[in-house]
Amino acid sequence: MAKMRFARTTSERGQALLEVALTLPLLLLVAVGIFEFGRAYQTWQILTNAAREGARIAVLPGTDDDAVEERVHDYLEAGLIPDPDDADVTIDRDTTVAIGAGTASASRVDVAYPFTFIVLQPVAQLVVGGSTVGAPLTMTTSATMRNEM
Repeated sequence: MAKMRFARTTSERGQALLEVALTLPLLLLVAVGIFEFGRAYQTWQILTNAAREGARIAVLPGTDDDAVEERVHDYLEAGLIPDPDDADVTIDRDTTVAIGAGTASASRVDVAYPFTFIVLQPVAQLVVGGSTVGAPLTMTTSATMRNEM
């Protein structure tokens, strides 16, 4: 009888199920986090390139702000950014850049875009709660180029 009791207390039935139940959510959270931050980095790269494209148009003589904004929005649309019209484009043609010991006139284009994590923000709202937890993250990039004469 004592031998049977000893066998019953050392049984490992269900141990694997319990380990999977404890580790699988963490593993999935890490995997989703990798995908989400990869998508965020890709979006930031597209915004940076869109600002560069806008600055390239802004430095050309005779171009207006509408042409710059159109080029930025076209680049965002080509980069498959969801809702490219949500991007806020700011153009400053009266800035300067250092060239050697002097300065030159330049144009600066800023692009701001509200980025939303697909999975992590709803999970954060569920776990933490609060009104600012699920708010979109505003990504801002800029590009400055010297004006052509």
